[in-house]
Amino acid sequence: MQPTKNTRASGKTEAGRYVRFFSQIGIADVPLVGGKNASLGEMYRELTAKGLLIPNGFAVTAEAYRHALDAAGAWPALKESLQGLNPDDVDDLARRAARAREIVYGAGLPAEVEADIRAALARLAEEYGAELTVAVRSSATAEDLPSASFAGQHDTYLNIHGEAATLDSVRHCFASLFTDRAIRYRIDNGFDHFKVFNSVAVMKMVRSDLAASGVIFTIDTETGFEDVVFITGAYGLGENVVQGAVDPDEFYVFKPTYAQGKRGVLKRTLGPKKIKMIFSSGGRVTTRNIPTDRKEREKFCIADDEVLTLAGQAIEIEKHYSAKAGEHRPMDIEWAKDGVDGKLYIVQARPETVASRRNRNVVEEYKVKKHGAAKVEGRAVGAKIAFGKARVIAHSTELSSFLPGEILVADTTSPDWGTVMKSAAAIVTNRGGRTCHAAIVARELGIPAIVGTDRATHVIRTGDLIAVSCAEGDVGKVYEGEIDFEVVKTDLANLARPATHVMMNVGNPDIAFGISALPNDGVGLARMEFIIAESIKAHPMALIHPERLDAKERAEIERLTAQYESPSTFFVERLSEGVATIAAAFYPKPVVVRMSDFKSNEYASLLGGRVFECHEENPMIGFRGASRYAHPNYREGFALECAAMKRVRDDLGLTNVKLMIPFCRRIDEAQKVIALMSELGLERGKDGLEIFVMCEIPNNVMLIDEFSKHFDGFSIGSNDLTQLTLGVDRDSEIVAFDFDERDEGVKTIIRMAVEGAQRNGRHCGICGQAPSDYPEMAEFLVRLGIDSISLNPDTILRTTTRIVDVEKTLGRAPKAR
Repeated sequence: MQPTKNTRASGKTEAGRYVRFFSQIGIADVPLVGGKNASLGEMYRELTAKGLLIPNGFAVTAEAYRHALDAAGAWPALKESLQGLNPDDVDDLARRAARAREIVYGAGLPAEVEADIRAALARLAEEYGAELTVAVRSSATAEDLPSASFAGQHDTYLNIHGEAATLDSVRHCFASLFTDRAIRYRIDNGFDHFKVFNSVAVMKMVRSDLAASGVIFTIDTETGFEDVVFITGAYGLGENVVQGAVDPDEFYVFKPTYAQGKRGVLKRTLGPKKIKMIFSSGGRVTTRNIPTDRKEREKFCIADDEVLTLAGQAIEIEKHYSAKAGEHRPMDIEWAKDGVDGKLYIVQARPETVASRRNRNVVEEYKVKKHGAAKVEGRAVGAKIAFGKARVIAHSTELSSFLPGEILVADTTSPDWGTVMKSAAAIVTNRGGRTCHAAIVARELGIPAIVGTDRATHVIRTGDLIAVSCAEGDVGKVYEGEIDFEVVKTDLANLARPATHVMMNVGNPDIAFGISALPNDGVGLARMEFIIAESIKAHPMALIHPERLDAKERAEIERLTAQYESPSTFFVERLSEGVATIAAAFYPKPVVVRMSDFKSNEYASLLGGRVFECHEENPMIGFRGASRYAHPNYREGFALECAAMKRVRDDLGLTNVKLMIPFCRRIDEAQKVIALMSELGLERGKDGLEIFVMCEIPNNVMLIDEFSKHFDGFSIGSNDLTQLTLGVDRDSEIVAFDFDERDEGVKTIIRMAVEGAQRNGRHCGICGQAPSDYPEMAEFLVRLGIDSISLNPDTILRTTTRIVDVEKTLGRAPKAR
């Protein structure tokens, strides 16, 4: 195949027989320059005009590799070195791989290849200056395919200066076609060792050792959710992020609203970033890890504007490659920030090969029934469960002791461990984020992994029987002993959808991307309380008035909010990010967000809460919901909630968010709250804002015609409506047996609520526990003609089927969605 012609190499058109500048190659040139070089050339040639910065460089072609082995007569010895190889014998593989590398490196470079490299290097120095240093990176001809990724299989040499060092690094890259991991990977994926060739990229070195670097995916790597850009980053060279030696910062940007001009970070997580990789001083260029200081660990490695710049570049890359492929093509991208010029560079892009290939029409649910005590927690990779004997590996020399089916427990993993990882039931590491080597391999192999546990190798011993559960949300847990679970598979493509809207109750943003794949019509109840308790942890008023706290609580507030302009900003950003994540997961479907509904005893349990809450004998019917919002004791806290919701809708563009007021007792209370929200920038009707009210107090039903004048819809809260209709405190163990939503009196008042909403042309749904717990209640509600039923995610499939069956008996046709 002839390389693509172009004339943008330092103003010259010719590069030599064995070298091609990036401006002269494109994605069609994989057979000539390998996947990495072809991609770099494609982006350099096609996307620099759109604002992307790609370090310039050139490819030493695969023809140069073949010519070097031809000239040295090395092929027979090379083939002999791998003849009869048993890839499952780790020691035999290591010996043969080392011999193969010796043969290739020993072949050297023919004089004409050397001459072409020297000339190209000189021309690159004309562009960047005599002090130019380069990265020398392998680029195999079967690399970065949509169906397989050779990422991390071959060697890279960084910050190389001068001709001699560059030529030597090219030889080492050629030889790295026969690393242990590369040989095993080719065998596992059916590639012929002698039909895969190595090209080499020689490109300007981006000095991320002085700044930061990381990985970008244009898809959520855990769930396959396609509407986000997922960015990870840490200080120093990118190897730590890729190999999982560091727990990086994480950022999400939502593509649909970004395209509308809404520039905001959807969600962020501060990683510990305990180390950074830099270059060692002295002779031959090597790298070393040094500890980060406290200041570095407690702040994000890049600013929001840089996150958004990277997101925009990633979106452009995905668009370009998708157009080339004629189908949506999520991408795996490497980025680096240069500490010298302060600019952000894209240094690699390849098709993402795991999450994008997942069939989201088939839902596989792992449901835990019984487990032992939790030993350690970390980031969950995959949504599966495995159990078996643990094998703690402290060093690569111990890999030969690993037995198939064991659970690999290590500080971190590297590409050299591929043979062992392939036979593991699960992987657990101390270090690493969700884009580290262990996570990537686990996804590719379809096994669960828990990364970033910090102490797995200290609390787990070889031979321990353990269970690895990644099926309980974002947090993965290692349990003692066996685990009892079931796996339920559902083909959504053939699942009928009812006329009644089936929505979801969602509190945890960490599971939102995953559960959004279930059949749904949006979110009927998104609870603020979970986000405040888990992500913020502090009482809103304590953040506004820390001076009223004791020294210990003030210190904890300072620690929590250290990265933010003020404690109030911390609350607004954290709450808005949690809500926005849920809203983005279901966008553009409606997401009904309930303003806070903690009881006074629950508020008091938050950090600093005891100072701002009074003791109530029965907080269930006390100072909660709407009664708090305009009250002097909480008005400032409610203002923060409103600021967060305004940020979600206005700044992040998630106008699918509707707001809901809980426990609104009287009409004048409704009027006060609506007026206050308008004063705080949340005006009903403006930019399509709808405000619902929880219908959970008998007075809401008795006066539903009046309440309808102030709200756009009602959501029946069956728990509170039941307790207040029956006069049963649902928190009291003594009378809890009398709490039953199926009581005829409760059903009567629910009927009155539905009919009243219909009479006033208002939406009416239910978000209480009843239809999730009792299928007969779901049937009752469908027969009433309720607009929507909001269910817990774990009941949505079976209840949807039940609703379809009921509608069939009523003569209602299922709706196409």
